[in-house]
Amino acid sequence: MNKLRPENTEITIYSTVWCGPCKMAKNFLTEHGFSFKEIDIEKHNISRKEMAAMTKGTTVPQIVINKIPIGGFTDLLQLFDN
Repeated sequence: MNKLRPENTEITIYSTVWCGPCKMAKNFLTEHGFSFKEIDIEKHNISRKEMAAMTKGTTVPQIVINKIPIGGFTDLLQLFDN
């Protein structure tokens, strides 16, 4: 994935209200100047199976960057470390 910059990056986070790593991912992105679209899977009645079909993952958060599923919060941190 090319170097991520706020001006060329579209991010979607599939999350829930009670998810600690979801909050950490959102805070991390905000602190680094990135905006994102958040989709609360419980509020929008998205099943884990449906989320997995879109993101390849069943846990929250699931993060999609420029239409590429990258995984959860730890995966996000690893992406920024590289």
